[in-house]
This record gives sequence, C-alpha cells and structure tokens, in this order.
Amino acid sequence: MNDFMMQLLDTYASFFDWQMWVNVLTDPVSWGLIGTLVVMEGLLSADNALVLAVMVKHLPHKQRKKALFYGLLGAYFFRFLAIGIGVYLIQIVWVKALGAAYLAWLAYDHFFRKQKNEGDEIKINKKGIFIRLFGPFWGTVISVELMDIAFSVDSILAAFGVSQQVWILFVGGILGVLMMRGVAGIFLRLIMKIPELESAAFILIAVISIKMFLSIFEIHIGHGLFFALLAVIFGLAIGLHYYRKNHQHETANR
Repeated sequence: MNDFMMQLLDTYASFFDWQMWVNVLTDPVSWGLIGTLVVMEGLLSADNALVLAVMVKHLPHKQRKKALFYGLLGAYFFRFLAIGIGVYLIQIVWVKALGAAYLAWLAYDHFFRKQKNEGDEIKINKKGIFIRLFGPFWGTVISVELMDIAFSVDSILAAFGVSQQVWILFVGGILGVLMMRGVAGIFLRLIMKIPELESAAFILIAVISIKMFLSIFEIHIGHGLFFALLAVIFGLAIGLHYYRKNHQHETANR
C-alpha cells in the first residue's frame, strides 16, 4: 500500500515537473501520440456530445451551458485522478490483460452488435433519482458527470494502450475532452460524410488492444510502425469511402 501511495504521489508530482513539459512539447513523437489520442477521442466521442446535449435539453437555456461546464470540470478531475491511478495499475500484468481484452471486446461489439433503429431516441428521465434528490439543475449536473465518466473509461483505457507517459496522457486527455465538447459537431459532420472513419477508429482500438496485449510479453510495437498502421487504417477508410461513392455513381448512371 505504501509503494502504491508513493508512486501515486510521484505521478501527480510529475504533473508539475517543468522539464517533463519541455521534453514532451519538444518531441515530435510525443505530438504524434497526442494527435492520435485527440483524433481517436474525437471520432469515438462525437455522438457522446449529442447524448450530453439531450440530457440538458429540459433545462432553461441559461442553465444548459452551466450544467455542461460543471460536467466538464468534473471530467477533467476524473481524468487527472484516473491517469494517476492508471499509471500504477497498468503495470500489473492481469490489469493489462483485462484492459486489452476489454478494448478487443469494444471493437468486436462495434462490428457485430445489432444495429439500433434510426428512430430510437435518447431520453432523460426527468423524475430520476438524482433529479428527485438534488433538483432539476444539480440532478442533471450529476447525471452529466456520471455520463462523462462512463464515456471517459474507454478513452482512458485506449490511451494507456497508446502510451504510458504521464504528460502525453494528460495533454491528450485535456485536448480530447475539449474535442468532445467543443468541436464534436465537426467530427459528427465528418463521420456523416465519411462513415468509414468510425469503423477505422474501432480498428485502431483493436490494434491498440493487440499492442497492449503484446506488451505483456515485452513485445513492443515501435512508434514508427504504429504511426504507419494509423496512416494505413485511415487511408484505407477514406479510399474505401470514395471507391464506394464512385461505384454507386457509376451504377446509378447505367
């Protein structure tokens, strides 16, 4: 227990290490990994922003932004806490194995789950327990916070598969949350325009799962190979989209 607390304190102390800031922000590989986390978060969480928007829809207009802002602060606190604890836990073999298995299941679930009907809508229970206990505003804030945490679990776990460097995880997490809240609409439009990108993101999740599993046996995928796989996955997704589009156009003109 003492070792855990000491390592946890060392991890949190490193957040305030100026030299670590300099090393990360001047390393092109670090920016490549941070960029990977941001893009992955944006693609995987674009629809989550819509869920949060629906959750606060019943509030007066002025309170909606407040509820989302308080949820955002909570999301940052949770990321900060989860990264500190995760840096320690991810070193444990069985935790890493479970993490790799969970990421593999996410990819499997995406490609083989039963599709929801397009007419399905997400609704918030206005008489839910939190709203009854804390009132419409704070009850909604708590609900948004819990939803933020649920959304963050997948992203944080995938982030540990990409890198275990504290600052990369922290910067990637901060920018990722901003992407989900700030420019989610851009990613939604991008996914609507090129639907294959969403599947590409889950293929990347599968690759990260394999990467995490191999690391248990001290087999590490180098940054160069990882970035090459990333480029190939998204390149093929975009190429497949335009191939299908051209094929449909040619078929329609026959």
